[in-house]
Amino acid sequence: MPKLFDIKFPGGSKSLPDGFWSAVDVWIKKPHVVNKRLCGVKETDSKDVDQDDLRLLLHDPELFTDVLLFVITGASAAHEPDKPWSSSVRTFIPKVNCYGTNLHKEIILKDFGRQRVTFIPFEEDAEGKASLRKGNIYQIQLCNQDCEEWSLEFYALSVNSWFSDGVAYPKLPWLSSDLLPKLVRWATECRSSEFRSTLSLLPVEKYSLMYQQLKDKYKAMVKVWPEVTDPEKFVYEDVAIATYLLVLWAEERAEKGLAARQSFVDLGCGNGLLVHILTNEGHPGRGIDVRRRKIWDMYGPQTLLEEKAITPSESFLFPGTDWLIGNHSDELTPWIPVIAARSSYSCRYFVLPCCFFDFSGKYQRRQCKKSQYKEYIDFIAEVSQVCGFNTDEDCLRIPSTKRVCLLGKSRNYQLSDEPELEQQRAHYIHSRCTAPGVTVQRSDVSNDEDCCNGNRSCNGTPGSSWGAGFQPRDRVETVRNCAALPRDFVDGVVLRVADALLGMTAGDGEGSCRDWNQGGSLSVSEVAGLLGQETLRLLKKECGGLQTLLRNNHQVFRVEGGRVYIRDWRERMPFRADAKRKPVAPGALKTRLCWFHAHHPQGCPLRAENCAFAHGAHDLRPSTRPLKKIKNEAF
Repeated sequence: MPKLFDIKFPGGSKSLPDGFWSAVDVWIKKPHVVNKRLCGVKETDSKDVDQDDLRLLLHDPELFTDVLLFVITGASAAHEPDKPWSSSVRTFIPKVNCYGTNLHKEIILKDFGRQRVTFIPFEEDAEGKASLRKGNIYQIQLCNQDCEEWSLEFYALSVNSWFSDGVAYPKLPWLSSDLLPKLVRWATECRSSEFRSTLSLLPVEKYSLMYQQLKDKYKAMVKVWPEVTDPEKFVYEDVAIATYLLVLWAEERAEKGLAARQSFVDLGCGNGLLVHILTNEGHPGRGIDVRRRKIWDMYGPQTLLEEKAITPSESFLFPGTDWLIGNHSDELTPWIPVIAARSSYSCRYFVLPCCFFDFSGKYQRRQCKKSQYKEYIDFIAEVSQVCGFNTDEDCLRIPSTKRVCLLGKSRNYQLSDEPELEQQRAHYIHSRCTAPGVTVQRSDVSNDEDCCNGNRSCNGTPGSSWGAGFQPRDRVETVRNCAALPRDFVDGVVLRVADALLGMTAGDGEGSCRDWNQGGSLSVSEVAGLLGQETLRLLKKECGGLQTLLRNNHQVFRVEGGRVYIRDWRERMPFRADAKRKPVAPGALKTRLCWFHAHHPQGCPLRAENCAFAHGAHDLRPSTRPLKKIKNEAF
């Protein structure tokens, strides 16, 4: 059978042929990373098969001969009977079910000796009757033309009868232009992920169905989102997390024979949307966060949200709660397995770590062979194990780089061993609370040995704190984007930097607006060298520091590629292709003084009527735009 198309590997691909099979596994197990119309697949019936087994799988003696010839024909030696194929069956799970009760499946035959994999699609109706799609049988083969050159070749059993619906049956041009190049890249990189595949603990088909239902149900939230954060990201991310928990809990009820829906408490609930969705879907629960959000008022009284600072202590135990949730819970993240373990023997937890915190401060790296994220996930898993949980790890499908979650669904000890486990927890937390100057309390559960954790303090006072070094975030969020710095301080830094840039070309073309001095350029680090230590110390406390201050003053500066320039307003500002910028409203013009009119040796390069800023107090207008609250939401 002639090949339809091929693609060559770059020279020096040392990862082959192992990289080829690694790439093939991505396409087999996770086709949704390429085919966005799929939610995933369910792979079953993995086994070794020979020719007789293949005949039984195909259910068609006449077709078997054609398929067998297609599978084994090629330039390589014939398939050896004593080396069977590795076979599996995968069921496609489309994002939108367009097939009714029919299931679309594929038999996958891996021939490791000849470096080829064959895909044999078939359809199965509600009664289990299968019909083979002969026209869509295809094969991908790794070929080694000599010791240095490798290529990937694509064959189809019947090109003339090829059918495509873009979901279970891709188009031939798509296979050539999209799939094969990605297989080559994956095979060349041959990188294995540090984490598990997405949704490894759930039935993907149930997740897909529920996600589409919840997405349709709550998509209206995007249009009424009152926060300053991106509504599409946060709404659909919380919908995905809610979907994960709802499917997980449904599986738990089926496994344990439970009738009542699980209760929950979301610690550090942020915008509260996750609490709102879970409550609407029938799970009793509430959310707690140190700061109230504007959107809380939109949910209604059935969504229980509390504004309260959470401190790990006896005051924050939840003995009647089934699940504790930590969704990007920041400084509370390592404490959530502890709080769950101490709340009750039956309390479980779900945590989605984001920012890296230890029990009493920022997490300090201890290894260099792992990524910081992997190291932190392993730390939280270690906390969970020490607390007595059988710990599971999974990867969510959310629009975030921090997608790995940890779950404690059961304990690895008996209830009678609780005192011993509590002592183990206390000693572990104490070993990590080593911040200088932290006074650690005693606990009567640790045989009078020092620890910073326990069910009661040494004097038995209820509500005593377990971790003396723990610091909850402030109720009022601190603005740290340089906007709250004193105006005189900012003006001084701007003038200092601008004078330095203008001084680099001060002798060029003075006295002519046409030869207006645009100044030179300096790297951000060179600009920092112009400033005093006290100035740099103040800027270091702000998010982004000096570069943020310079970008905030975009009227004066242009920061590109790590270098700082004087902005020339005679040049049309470049618009990014992905930015949809609205024209400046008339009410926003002339509401601020022109820096160049006041400070540039040659004044502003624009005439007063053409400049967006005021050339003097007589040209200044009051702003008609509402003030925008400067805020960084933390969820």
